[in-house]
Amino acid sequence: MSDWLQNNLGLSIGVQGQIAVTCIIVLVLLIVRRMTLGLVWRQTHDAKLRYRWQKATTYFVSLIGILMLGRVWFGGFHEAGNFLGLFAAGIAIALKDILVNIAGWLFMVWRRPFSVGDRIQIGTMAGDVIDVRLFHFTLNEIGNWVDADQSTGRVIHIPNGRVLTDVIANYSEGFEYIWNEIPVLVTMESDWERAKELLLEIVQRDSADIVKAAEESVKHSTKKFMILYTTLTPTVYTKVGEDGVVLTMRYLCEPRKRRVTEQTIWEDVLRTFAKEPQIDLGYITRRGFNNTYEGKPGLRPK
Repeated sequence: MSDWLQNNLGLSIGVQGQIAVTCIIVLVLLIVRRMTLGLVWRQTHDAKLRYRWQKATTYFVSLIGILMLGRVWFGGFHEAGNFLGLFAAGIAIALKDILVNIAGWLFMVWRRPFSVGDRIQIGTMAGDVIDVRLFHFTLNEIGNWVDADQSTGRVIHIPNGRVLTDVIANYSEGFEYIWNEIPVLVTMESDWERAKELLLEIVQRDSADIVKAAEESVKHSTKKFMILYTTLTPTVYTKVGEDGVVLTMRYLCEPRKRRVTEQTIWEDVLRTFAKEPQIDLGYITRRGFNNTYEGKPGLRPK
């Protein structure tokens, strides 16, 4: 076989040995990776932990493979050093985008602005991180044409270089909750003080459990970030709008449950206001005003 390869393909004995060693190295590394993952799969059913092991073994095996194969083919990279030096400038120009994506990946590994499972927004795109690779990371998109922060069903692949140039908003890092606001419009003629009292009771009742958990989250987040929340309890703000009195409920919720909590609160509001004869929800209206009959007594014309 060796003579046939040398006579027909021009492969010397040395090259044939290098090819054989290369095949053995690749095979052994693949077997080691598969055995490691098989052991992890048997020990845990945690999807996040499995994903991390899968990625870690891929990177580790790839690095070890490059070092071992480089030693086989280039004698410890001594000859390769001159070759890489000659083409470094050309590679940097021709593969600019690829190198930027690799730099972005290194930044994500080093600084960890987000991890798999986090909900983030980068530029105009938002979603849950479902995969991170050498050249791009993948989001399960939320928002866009879908109201609130719910999935659209689309998977978005974003180049890693974007993390170096775009602003990243992480919903899950540090403080694990977000503030949500629900404006409720009541008519000018409504008893707005009673409406505000009822809204405060509703939002406090529906978010009572979150406040306790949020207090613990703040304690942990202050170890890493300078987050100085002093008031975590829900509140209701008052403002006069064009079509009535705006009562805005502000409360904490989990990022993935914003729409669910908003629905629960709105249903409570509708049921409660339906029982109150002095409170009406406001909407865009047009009406005439006769100051002679409707104005304040002291301001009516004689």
